[in-house]
Amino acid sequence: MVPDAVFTSYYGRPIVKASPWEADIPAYLFLGGVAAGSSLLGAGAGLTGRPVLRRAGRISALGAISVSFAALVHDLGRPSRFVNMLRVAKPTSPMSVGTWILTAYGPLAGAAGAAELLTPLASRLPSAARPPIRLLGRLAGPAGLGAAVVAPAVASYTAVLLTNTSTPTWSAARKHLPFVFVGSAAAASGGLGMMLAPVSEAGPARRLALGGALLELGVERSMEASMGITAEPLHQGTGGVLMRASKTLTALGAIGSLFGGRNRLAAALSGACLMAGSACTRFGVFEAGQASARDPKYTVVPQRQRIERGESAGA
Repeated sequence: MVPDAVFTSYYGRPIVKASPWEADIPAYLFLGGVAAGSSLLGAGAGLTGRPVLRRAGRISALGAISVSFAALVHDLGRPSRFVNMLRVAKPTSPMSVGTWILTAYGPLAGAAGAAELLTPLASRLPSAARPPIRLLGRLAGPAGLGAAVVAPAVASYTAVLLTNTSTPTWSAARKHLPFVFVGSAAAASGGLGMMLAPVSEAGPARRLALGGALLELGVERSMEASMGITAEPLHQGTGGVLMRASKTLTALGAIGSLFGGRNRLAAALSGACLMAGSACTRFGVFEAGQASARDPKYTVVPQRQRIERGESAGA
């Protein structure tokens, strides 16, 4: 009998180098999704006469994208590295495209959120400070709509950024991961809207949360079925624990948004589950990708399978 193959590499080093990213990056992925979905909610609430939900959405988008950007800059080490990316626009580079997406989205979400924060304070400020705040208040509507237009790209481009690497698990998920991230962003932002808005105005947040949760859970299942052996890190180790927690929390939040959304306490608990589930998704996918890069098996076996199917470059 031939013994089972042991997949090793020269000097025990990984075939694929794991990314140098740390916890800043999955936090950046999660908060960017929350900001994008919150901008959509805020814009819709503004158009349909839901002032509390509009205010919650715009301020949430401002807060989430600010912390997300801070996490990205912390990972980069120096803010100038982000600015340097703006010297060129390279459509074939997800990182370059993402930099420009954030540059377009940030000021729009910032203006809309700042207007919600400062406009109620205008009467208490010196008279010289009131005209700029009034102008900001007039620009809040168009800025909020502009942020909502860019928001889908903010929610999805980070998945393209991950899957464009040589990390086995991320690369194998390239057809599905953008949809998983968009669903996760919708679930999280809808959940946050359920937590912050009264039940009388939170209908759009409940629907967004439920739709996002169903999209995330459905596409995740299809994604894992299509990935072959590279799906193993999504079920094992730290990544597996986080992904199981994500599915459980997201399912509980979806059930709560469907049946308990009109109860204030149930809505808040469901929203918290959806937020936590979305965070677990981003951290779980991140950890699974890092684990797949450290194990030569997830590089070698898929390559051999592609050769057997005649899909290699020289076939």
